[in-house]
Amino acid sequence: MATQQQEVRDLQEGSYVMLDDAPCKINAYSTAKPGKHGSAKARVEAVGVFDGKKRSMSQPVDQKCWVPIIERKQGQVVSVESATVVQVMDLETYDTFSMKVPEEQELDPDDEIEFLEFEGQRKIL
Repeated sequence: MATQQQEVRDLQEGSYVMLDDAPCKINAYSTAKPGKHGSAKARVEAVGVFDGKKRSMSQPVDQKCWVPIIERKQGQVVSVESATVVQVMDLETYDTFSMKVPEEQELDPDDEIEFLEFEGQRKIL
């Protein structure tokens, strides 16, 4: 698994965290000050990078959590299979694979794209 451990206090909005075994992008991060019987708590609200589901967690700030190592890569559209699927070639490794196109985008052959990759999951930006 391409992850590393990090303390909850080091998380920031816009960074990534693993929630329910899915990589998520943090939308909101807030802390509550320490109470009479314990340490400060952090509340993290995030959205799944690949599935779009909302998730949240509440943990002490000194607790460790897993952070995914998501690679940002460059690719080129080789062919358009349908309105929702394109064939993409990774410009580093020259591997080709099919990817779903986000609804608001329209791609043509030879377009250069940027995509995220984590453990075989890919998403066009």
